[in-house]
Amino acid sequence: MLVIGKTVFLLLLSNVFMTFAWYAHLKELNTKPWIVAVLVSWSLAFFEYLLQVPANRIGYTALSLGQLKIMQEVITLTVFVPFSLYYMKQPLKLDYLWAAICLAGAVYFVFRK
Repeated sequence: MLVIGKTVFLLLLSNVFMTFAWYAHLKELNTKPWIVAVLVSWSLAFFEYLLQVPANRIGYTALSLGQLKIMQEVITLTVFVPFSLYYMKQPLKLDYLWAAICLAGAVYFVFRK
């Protein structure tokens, strides 16, 4: 269980960097040339990978590749929805609920014994 806890923690942090690298430039750098956005995003992605690579290596000692991937997708949605609502000021959409239900199904099938 400690392995899964470490994996989840590192993937959560990794996803925060990933989400900002992928989407924050749309708000913060929208008047700058795209190359500036790329360079800023790459600098954030560096920290994402510093967390994501160890997370997957640790997680792979107790989880299958498929389980790691589905865990990553659940964490991505968990990070993305608050980011979208609070940082990007996007409206709450029912689509997030449907996506979460689909991911719950994926979790069921990948983690069942």
